[in-house]
Amino acid sequence: MPPDQSPRILARVFAYLRRYPLLAAATLLCALGASVMVVIFPVVTQRIIDDVLRGGNPDALWPMIALAAFGFLAQDGLNTLRILLNNIFEQKVLFDLRSDLYARLQSLPLTWFDHRATGDIMTRVVEDVGNVERVLIDGIEQGAVATLQISVVLALMFWWSPALALCALTPVPFLIAGALAYTLTASHRYRAQRRAASDLNSLLHDNLDGIRQIKGYARETAEHQSFNTTSEKLRQATLVVMRAWAFYNPSMSLFSSLGSLVVLGYGGYAAINGQLDLGVLVAFLVLVRFLYEPVGRLHQLNQIIQAGRAAGRRVFDILDATPEPDAGHAPVPSPLHGEIKFENIRFAYGDGPDVLHEINLTARPGETIALVGPTGAGKSSLVGLLMRFYESTGGRITLDGQDIQSFAKHDLRRVVGLVSQESFLFNGTVADNLRFGKTGATDEELWSALRAANAATFVEKLPSQLDTEVGERGVRLSVGEKQRISIARALLKDPPVLLLDEATASVDNATEKLIQEALDHLLQKRTSFVIAHRLSTVRHADQILVLDHGRIVERGKHDELLARGGLYAKLCAGTGLLNES
Repeated sequence: MPPDQSPRILARVFAYLRRYPLLAAATLLCALGASVMVVIFPVVTQRIIDDVLRGGNPDALWPMIALAAFGFLAQDGLNTLRILLNNIFEQKVLFDLRSDLYARLQSLPLTWFDHRATGDIMTRVVEDVGNVERVLIDGIEQGAVATLQISVVLALMFWWSPALALCALTPVPFLIAGALAYTLTASHRYRAQRRAASDLNSLLHDNLDGIRQIKGYARETAEHQSFNTTSEKLRQATLVVMRAWAFYNPSMSLFSSLGSLVVLGYGGYAAINGQLDLGVLVAFLVLVRFLYEPVGRLHQLNQIIQAGRAAGRRVFDILDATPEPDAGHAPVPSPLHGEIKFENIRFAYGDGPDVLHEINLTARPGETIALVGPTGAGKSSLVGLLMRFYESTGGRITLDGQDIQSFAKHDLRRVVGLVSQESFLFNGTVADNLRFGKTGATDEELWSALRAANAATFVEKLPSQLDTEVGERGVRLSVGEKQRISIARALLKDPPVLLLDEATASVDNATEKLIQEALDHLLQKRTSFVIAHRLSTVRHADQILVLDHGRIVERGKHDELLARGGLYAKLCAGTGLLNES
């Protein structure tokens, strides 16, 4: 987002206030009432000095004291109500902003995430949203309260003595100049601080995710040094912000104090010469404090706004990102037979070269299509196109004769199941992860799926069975156990089309046999695409497609391809890319 759009950022931030007009109005009314109450004590002070003490009217003392007490009670009561309303306002706005941000993240294409660190995204959703919210809430609270109080106090000052009121305003040009100097130079400081915080969170996220690798390679000391280096950059960036504030805030306070001296000097001279009542002078000195105190709050608000602008830029970078395109509205055929055709498919990641070239294939309903080939041949890319994680750059893919781009992505993905090499489990219970495939599934349905996935035996031995917490990414389960939970989850979803991306990789032979038996249940009566490096997984496929450099170089059944003596035969001959174990 270009720097000249900073005002637009603030305007967009404050647009969230319009969602809750009653809360905003109630907060402002409380602020207005509290601001009016501020003038009661100076007025009482003036009346006591001029009327009670100097005017010889002692009977008015206690009514004046009662009026001052009422002013204090009313002011504090209204402020209490304002703060309570403001807290409700704050949490509603914070919820809305985070919800909008998360909704946009969910709608973005995978290519957007491919170029961004998870820690950076988390920083934007958690920390940057908080800074933006401070602009929203403190903007309406501190800004409105301070502005109203200044207006009320100045009105009373000019009513009593225009000349003395002008004296109180003598620091204003200096305060404005200081605020402009701070504001115009603040943007780069706060942006640098937010970037440094984001870099530190990204490093921490990576290191926590890779803690086993760090320990396994004895990299604790080196990674600690790397963390300290990144943390030092955040420290330095924060100190730059703090040093600027350390000069700005006391300087503004000094100018305010000089204003008080001007009022005291001119007012004292006027009182000595009989041009000003003593009570008015004393009341003015009280009012000056009520005038400059909200000015100080506006300086603090300026700091908050500069931090919020930097954070808002990062938040709106996400909110302005282009969502995943999805023009499809046609219903997915029901019942779905599962015939899939790739017709002259080409695909490239971004502006890079094509990774798939002129792919043509037909998967008839219920067939199992095995995809084999060297690493980087394009197997996962082909499967990703069928899920519409990415869009082809040429050709088309049809499902039961209809272009899959005519379907809404959500509807398409509901009829396609995916079991990947890395079995991702969420931080929750076994049951939670299984119901990810079918919300509302009964316990009996869960156990039925577990039995079909050869997972019931080990789940029965878990401390709380279905209610056992699996930990982050399923860390409390073995690789094979996580994979079987993933297969059970796919069985619960019961999709007519199934994609298996090296589902038996990274496990031992005994576990692979259990998983293969589970897959046999899963593949029944489904159109399936299977990426595998194990011969046992692909031997009985209806079609085997051999990919190399993004092209299908061979196709046929296992025995046919072996007899040809081509790439498939070489892969089976001991290269390690396709073997028995």
